[in-house]
Amino acid sequence: MAEHEPTPEELAAIAAANEESENAVNYKAPAQKSLQEIQELDKDDESLRKYKEALLGNAAVVVDPSAPNVQVTKMTLVCETAPGPLVLDLKDLDKLKKNQFVIKEGAEYRVKITFMVNKEIVSGLKYIQQSFRKGVKVDKTEYMVGSYGPRPKEEYEFLTPMEEAPKGLLVRGTYNIKSKFTDDDKHDHLSWEWSLTIKKDWKD
Repeated sequence: MAEHEPTPEELAAIAAANEESENAVNYKAPAQKSLQEIQELDKDDESLRKYKEALLGNAAVVVDPSAPNVQVTKMTLVCETAPGPLVLDLKDLDKLKKNQFVIKEGAEYRVKITFMVNKEIVSGLKYIQQSFRKGVKVDKTEYMVGSYGPRPKEEYEFLTPMEEAPKGLLVRGTYNIKSKFTDDDKHDHLSWEWSLTIKKDWKD
């Protein structure tokens, strides 16, 4: 049986319902300081020294000067019931349009973003995601990722809270999703587009 295609009015109703539950982040950015300034700040303050060591480590940071400060490398849908891994390589954005995630309606999942910080502390990292169905925005979610010190040889991972894929004829289909990894200073570290198809079962 052919699936019911939602009308523009039905899509607008879905968008309005999601608009009410958007996760907005109200956060005032602190003044930006260079890594050297932070390392020299309050040298005699033992508690601050320990905090900086926890954030920065106690080893000297050596990195390719041409590398960006923040590199987003991979996105994963973490879903225990999925029949296989759901991973997008964000180092090659040209291939993203050829790959799309398929998820069963009602399945629980989390989005995992893998990234590196190469040179300076980055504060107030955010992950922003907007979902579109047939050109209509039906959802926008903003997650506070946090502040991270440089760790050029080791990746960080950020996991969103658990979500449940919607269920029902009206919500099945393909969603085009625009994602952005940004920070307090509104630096666009990476923007990418991908697709998520919700089906009645994994192999429909």
